[in-house]
Amino acid sequence: MQIPKWPALAAFLLTIASDTFAENWPQFRGPTGLGYCKEENLPLTWNAATGENIAWKKPLPKGDNQFSSPIVWGDSVIVTGVTNAPLKHRVLCFSAADGTQKWETEVKPGPLVLTDLRGGYGAPTPCTDGKRIYVVFGSAVVAALGFDGKEQWRKDIANHAFDVALGSSPIVYKDTVILNCDQTGKTSTITAWDAATGDIRWEAKRPDTSFAHSTPVIVDIAGKPQMLVSASGAIQGLNPADGKVLWWCSAQGDASSPAFGGGLVFSDSGRGGRGICVDPTGSGDVTKTHLKWTVPQISEGLASAIITGDRVWRTHGPDILKSFDLGTGKRVINERLQNVSTWASPFATPDGRLYFVSAGKSYVVRAADKFEILGTSDLGEENRASAAVSGGRIFIRGDKNLYCIQSPKK
Repeated sequence: MQIPKWPALAAFLLTIASDTFAENWPQFRGPTGLGYCKEENLPLTWNAATGENIAWKKPLPKGDNQFSSPIVWGDSVIVTGVTNAPLKHRVLCFSAADGTQKWETEVKPGPLVLTDLRGGYGAPTPCTDGKRIYVVFGSAVVAALGFDGKEQWRKDIANHAFDVALGSSPIVYKDTVILNCDQTGKTSTITAWDAATGDIRWEAKRPDTSFAHSTPVIVDIAGKPQMLVSASGAIQGLNPADGKVLWWCSAQGDASSPAFGGGLVFSDSGRGGRGICVDPTGSGDVTKTHLKWTVPQISEGLASAIITGDRVWRTHGPDILKSFDLGTGKRVINERLQNVSTWASPFATPDGRLYFVSAGKSYVVRAADKFEILGTSDLGEENRASAAVSGGRIFIRGDKNLYCIQSPKK
């Protein structure tokens, strides 16, 4: 398999793939929402004990179930944090260059009080358009902050029958902030707020969709934008301008976000079950017409898959990395990565590397058919957040510290 210098889909992402976003990491899974970055020659190993490739390390406030991932815009690294008792929602900003904390802002909790704290209040990753920072917390609140940390608007989410958590992260599309609010009790919606005012631009009701925690991604299909959503019973393509469903294919959706590459979409539940690959060019129910292949069973792993070249890569329990042929679904690689996080989503670089990174055990793997581990590291912290990448740096959020990984300047 020949791995291209950069996936052909690097040019697909319409509004959010502008040159302005290129050096930033503005949302969950980066500028494309699919785990791709433009950085090359990133560090292969790091060590908190010896300081190897640790540019800086800053303590984070003690919190509970802080699963959200960092984002980066310019010199600002943004993370959120929560405590359950007393219930507090924090947004913190650090300097990407040296880790200096710029500010900390509290966001008043929303109306939802969780009785099951397995998912907690801190799962959603923030996003930004470079004008404002948009945050969502599991108490059913969405807010916008300026880069000075001052709150510009705040809205309670009206329907909030989430099961164990609000797990989806917000995304920016043009001048709206979109959130997947699939939930129980036939109250599911996808909502778009005006980025400047917080007013609801549109809200698509989804009474036939049950709870899910996946984050949508926006891609270009035949020159038109589509929002891919892994829903409870289907992978769907929606119009991001109004939430209208364009097509759907029967699938087991829930926690993992879709992967897209080579004109095809891969989706699986994340909770265990069938994985599917579908052609997103159809309309209506495409289960019988555009389903390309299926994997009968993928074990639980809440991380999202990623596509490089003509391979789909997926981590799942127990500590397994698999790759599948994008065209046929044939399994190519099945290897164990001892203690790898199956919660943190990977990222790919144009120099043919895959980074499976968390504050615990991390691996860098060659994106090729011959399995090769290029580096292993372990920061020794428990966390389920995915890494952010910007300006030659990898930002990793642990349960105690925020780390900046960077090769020493020559």
